[in-house]
Amino acid sequence: MASYKRRAHSSDRGPALRKPRATQSKTAGTTKTSSTRGPRGKNNTSRKPANTHRASSHKRNGGHRVLKWVLGIFFGLIGLGLAIGIGVFAYLYATTEVPQPEKFALAEKTTVYYADGTTPIGSYAEQNREIISCEGLPDYVGNAIVASENRTFYTDKGLDLKGIARAFINNVTKGTRQGGSTITQQYAERYYMGETTSYVGKAREAIMAIKIAQTESKDEVLCNYMNTIYLGRNSYGIQAAAKSYFNKDAKDLTLSEAAMIAGIIPSPSTWDPADNPDMAKARFKRVLNIMQEDGYITAKDHKAAEFPQTADVTQQNEYAGPNGYLLDMVRRELVASKTFTKEDLDTGGYKIVTTIDKAKQDAMQSVGDTRADGMPESIQVGGIAVEQKTGAVVSVYAGSDYLTQQLNNADQAMFEPGSTMKPFALLGAAQSGVNFDTMFNGNSHQHFSGITAEVNNALNINWGNINLYQATANSVNTVFMNVNEHLTPQRTAKIAHEAGIAGEIDTNSMYNVLGINALTVWDLAQGHSTIANNGVKNTLHMVNKVLSSDNKDLYNAPNENKQVFDANDCALVQKAMQGTTTYGTAAGVSSALGGRQVAGKSGTANDELAASFVGYTPSLLNVWAIWNPDADGNPQVVPAFGGYGVTSTGYPAHLFEEYMTQALQGTAVEQFTTPKDSGKIGGSDGTWGLGGGQRSSSSTTDDEEAKKQAEEEAKRKAEEEAKKQADAEAQQKQEFAQQCLANPRYSTECPNYPGTSSGGDGDTGVEQQPKPDPQPKPDPQPKPDPQPKPDPQQPQSQQQ
Repeated sequence: MASYKRRAHSSDRGPALRKPRATQSKTAGTTKTSSTRGPRGKNNTSRKPANTHRASSHKRNGGHRVLKWVLGIFFGLIGLGLAIGIGVFAYLYATTEVPQPEKFALAEKTTVYYADGTTPIGSYAEQNREIISCEGLPDYVGNAIVASENRTFYTDKGLDLKGIARAFINNVTKGTRQGGSTITQQYAERYYMGETTSYVGKAREAIMAIKIAQTESKDEVLCNYMNTIYLGRNSYGIQAAAKSYFNKDAKDLTLSEAAMIAGIIPSPSTWDPADNPDMAKARFKRVLNIMQEDGYITAKDHKAAEFPQTADVTQQNEYAGPNGYLLDMVRRELVASKTFTKEDLDTGGYKIVTTIDKAKQDAMQSVGDTRADGMPESIQVGGIAVEQKTGAVVSVYAGSDYLTQQLNNADQAMFEPGSTMKPFALLGAAQSGVNFDTMFNGNSHQHFSGITAEVNNALNINWGNINLYQATANSVNTVFMNVNEHLTPQRTAKIAHEAGIAGEIDTNSMYNVLGINALTVWDLAQGHSTIANNGVKNTLHMVNKVLSSDNKDLYNAPNENKQVFDANDCALVQKAMQGTTTYGTAAGVSSALGGRQVAGKSGTANDELAASFVGYTPSLLNVWAIWNPDADGNPQVVPAFGGYGVTSTGYPAHLFEEYMTQALQGTAVEQFTTPKDSGKIGGSDGTWGLGGGQRSSSSTTDDEEAKKQAEEEAKRKAEEEAKKQADAEAQQKQEFAQQCLANPRYSTECPNYPGTSSGGDGDTGVEQQPKPDPQPKPDPQPKPDPQPKPDPQQPQSQQQ
């Protein structure tokens, strides 16, 4: 505008006043002035500065126009954004309802399903709620909650903007899920919005908090919050919590009890005094400190308050029976993934689809629950079945009733796995280039480096010179001690850990190859599943996916598929382990499964403290174990029972056979990959076993002969079993007849029962009705034959 005024003023003076600008130069103290009247060239010279000025001014004006254009767009976008934001806010504000507590959509149940996604296993949180009037509550109940959760509650407007900003920054920069909520926001968030975590959800939650703050008094908000907050032990609201923790009504809570409940609000399932007493006490002290600082209680009240004793946790009925183990395992797996918290699962309303196949789970539960004749009640059983190609757990045997025994026999209880650790050393031999036809000394009474005591085989058997196939099938200790001597215990432990075993393995003991370190059934299955899957490791898991209440994917199973071992090396181990189920320590298992190829390995703990069996087809792996803890959980010897011998090794193999017969029914018969053994006899240095010059004469011939013997043995056992059953039935009929002779009234089925026609005394003339045979008693558990002493040149079955 100033430039425009100057130009207008100049024009008023007329053209005579618009003189060209003079060009001045200082030369020898004089000044020269050029005018328009001079020569043409001088006139041109005099105009150049003026032309330059006009060009520069034009550029500046153009720059100003660009700047104005940019700023216009920028502020226009801001204005548009504000308009949209105001519109969205207005819409959300108008459509957000503020219901009363009894109408809240409080925390939906999270339901866990079998693999079909439709058949429920059970749910989390039984939704124990009871809404009460807060008029009769002591003031310190509400004040303890304010001290714990929102010290500015009585002065804020329902929103903590600083807290929201801080939470937003942490969520973006650290990937955490931190809240910035006041009590008013929590009232909206946890129970109406269903634990909103999206920023759109947070916006609606904030709007509701504003509306609540505008329409309800602080006392009303606090009361509604206390009636709806989740406080652990499946309790929603202060009344349900008072009963769960202290067996009393909320109006009767003491200051100490109120402070304890208030302290654990952020994580009640994790900080429950029954689970984490140290954290519960720390939170209790924090609440009392704040209550004193903020004037809710006196120093005397604070000093007198002692941490209260809580009632025992009452398990909900959903956990009764074996399904309780499944629910607990699923919960632990998801919490360990750090994707969900316990509170999320209790209150999120999720749909959790597991990998558990209901038919296979029912079969495994039935097999595990069935107790053999004479089996001590103290003996524990654990089992698991896994699809090694994916790592999916299809069934587990963790126990009979979670409420009776919460220690999980599948993934928590531990036992010594014994010789089921030998395949990891066998894999090490393959990695070292040792041909499996290499001959080893299989006799007992041998000594190895670093060990003063002699090493023997089961029952002190001398197997003579045998190769690694025969040593694996018959679980020959001395051969595998020789292998471990070459590998070193460190290498054997490393291979087992690479396969996925997480448990501790002694890296300094030569005996680690004999399974002296306690593991879980789950851990053993994890390690063997990698070998069974041709060296590809998958993390075992029970959860396939988690869906939100509106069917959005929240979580999917891990898909590792990591190649950790050479496939051909693993195939060699699989081939050796097939000998176990045809002519070795579990002879007859392959035949019982219709002649399927089955890799297996039996194991007996040191001093017969446990027994186990690992076996698999190309698509399904199954592990069983038994052990015998005393009342304090200390391991005891597993005694002979049901005809399974002093080591009871045959019983886990029996469980495997029983389960796999059902699990594989109707499935295709699969073949293992045929490996190529390109290793050298005696290893690359010729020092393994009896050396490079010792090779088994014909392992193929031996295998064929072993298979033939196994088939004959299975046929003989079947005939003996049929004969035993027939003899038992005859014996039962004879005993029944003797009872009837001694006492005609023993049973209405007796032929001489009074009132029936028996063709002799007591004939009443009534027509004799045909009587069915008495119901036979259950067949006794088949007992395996005593083990014959083996011919050193021809390996036979043994219990190992």
